[in-house]
Amino acid sequence: MDGLLLIPFLAVAFVGGVASGLAGFAFGLIVSGVWLHIITPLQMASLIVGYGLFVQSYGIWKYRQHFNWRHVIPLIIGGTIGAPIGTWLLRYINPGYLRLGVGVLLIAYSSYGLLRPRVKGVPANVPVELGIGLLNGLLTGMTGLAGVFVTLWCGMRGWSKDTQRSVYQPVILAAFVTAAISLIAAGAITADFIKLYFLAAPAMIAGMLLGFKLYGHLNDDAFRKVILVLLLLSGVSLMVPEVVAIASGLPPRAR
Repeated sequence: MDGLLLIPFLAVAFVGGVASGLAGFAFGLIVSGVWLHIITPLQMASLIVGYGLFVQSYGIWKYRQHFNWRHVIPLIIGGTIGAPIGTWLLRYINPGYLRLGVGVLLIAYSSYGLLRPRVKGVPANVPVELGIGLLNGLLTGMTGLAGVFVTLWCGMRGWSKDTQRSVYQPVILAAFVTAAISLIAAGAITADFIKLYFLAAPAMIAGMLLGFKLYGHLNDDAFRKVILVLLLLSGVSLMVPEVVAIASGLPPRAR
């Protein structure tokens, strides 16, 4: 990689690290728009998963005192069931329509949340959490987005910021573990990948630590707004390419 490409490659790794340290997710959302112009899609996916394993593991350890496996386990079980079903459904459903629909949902929900005062959290039980995990897994299998629904759900529960992270980060980690196994089986872990991983790791880690430091200065309401803004950006990133395709007279993208 020449110097002209190295600078944006490392810079966006740092910014993605800040976002993931601050919110506990969104690394892929930040880096994908730039990295797709620098490295291959497979390398990008592998790096996002590889760094995701590190970030989520660090976050789980850091907030381990807030763990409540009663909420985590149903979400992981539902996600484990839903992910392969979502992948199977790709044979019959154009994921472009799914990205468009989820994008609209996220934009509507996050915009509403940013404009209204905080309300009392919604109640839940094990069947509901299994269902949320299933939906999260379906979306993961069909789009590769590992934490959208579970992050949204934790925000709706009205939990403190530490409790939210202690729930959705283990769920996201479980999805990354599954994705890592698939990537290893597909032969994605090559010498070039390892070089890229360690090349950007210092920038990513520096950004992540800065993000965690900034997180420590947020109160629960400020954290809620950060999550809503990132969900809004996720919705825009999902919807805009599909809208552009439709405006050009093309169907939503199959990939």
